[in-house]
Amino acid sequence: MIGLNHYLILAGILFCIGLYGALSKRNAIAILMSIEILFNSVNLTAVAFARHTTPELLTPDGFQMLFTGQVFAIFVVAVAAAEVALGLAIVIAIYRNRQSVDVGKINLLRR
Repeated sequence: MIGLNHYLILAGILFCIGLYGALSKRNAIAILMSIEILFNSVNLTAVAFARHTTPELLTPDGFQMLFTGQVFAIFVVAVAAAEVALGLAIVIAIYRNRQSVDVGKINLLRR
C-alpha cells in the first residue's frame, strides 16, 4: 500500500534534484527545466495531502476539501506555463544579442 510518506519522499527527492539543478547549472534552459521540476514536486505534495487528508464523510465542506489540492496544482501548472513562455522569450532575446545562453557569460549591464 502506497501511503502519504511515499509521496512526500518522492516529492522531497524531486525538490532536491530541481534545487540542485537550478543552483548548479550554467545553461539558462537547464535552469528553467530545473524550476519546472521544483513546481512538479510542489504539485505532487499538494495532491498527496489533498488525497490523504480528506475526511471520510463527504459533507459539503468535505467535498470542497476533496479537490483543494487538485485545484491548487492546476493553478501552479498555469503559472509554470506562463513562466516557461516568458523565460524562453527572455532566453531567445538574450541569445540573439549575446550568442550564448550561458548564465555566466550574460552581463546585461555591460555593452
